[in-house]
Amino acid sequence: MAEETEMEIVLNEPLVPVEDYLAAGVHIGTQQKSQDMMKFIFRVRGDGLYILDIRATDERIKTAAKFLAGYDAPKILVVASRQYAQYPAKKFADAIGGTAAIGRYIPGLMTNPSFRGYVEPEVVIVTDPMGDVQAIKEAVQNGVPVIGLCDTNNMTSNLDMVIPTNNKGRKALSLIYYLLTREILRIRGVPTSYTLEDFETEL
Repeated sequence: MAEETEMEIVLNEPLVPVEDYLAAGVHIGTQQKSQDMMKFIFRVRGDGLYILDIRATDERIKTAAKFLAGYDAPKILVVASRQYAQYPAKKFADAIGGTAAIGRYIPGLMTNPSFRGYVEPEVVIVTDPMGDVQAIKEAVQNGVPVIGLCDTNNMTSNLDMVIPTNNKGRKALSLIYYLLTREILRIRGVPTSYTLEDFETEL
C-alpha cells in the first residue's frame, strides 16, 4: 500500500516546478474567454486577464507526450505561424524527428498530393487554432487527430486534445515545446541533453 501512495506522489509531480511555469507566463491568458476554454480557467485577474490553471497544463503536456510518443516520429507534423512559436516548434520537430510547417501555412500541404512539399501526417500539433486554422481544416478533412496549444480565447471544437497555455508569449511557447520534447524522448527511452535555453528564440 505504501508503494502505491508513493507512486501517486511521483505521478502527480509537475514536469517543472510551478514557479517555472509562472516565470514563463504559461498561465497568462487574454482578456477574452471562450466557452470551450472555461474549464481550464483558474480565475480572472483585477486587470481583466484570464488566468489558466497550470495543473491542467502540466497534466495535458504529459498526456499529449504519451499520445505522441506512440506515433512514428516523421508522421508528427507541428504547425506554427506565430512569430514566437516558429523557433521552438522547429526545434521540437528536429529533436523528436518530426516534421514542421513553420511560418505561413501553404493551403494544400496535407490535401494536394501534387504539391511539392506535400505531407501525410498521422497527427498534427497546432500552436494557435486561430492562426493555424487552415492546417486544422486539412487535418480534419483527412481524419488526422489534432492537438492544439490553446489560450483562453480559443475555440476547441475541431481539436482532439487541448493543452491550455499562453500561446502568444515567447517564453511560454519555449517552455511548452521544451517539455513536450523532453517527455516524448523520455517515454521513448532516448537520452537527451536539451535544456530550456535550446528552445528559446533570440529576441
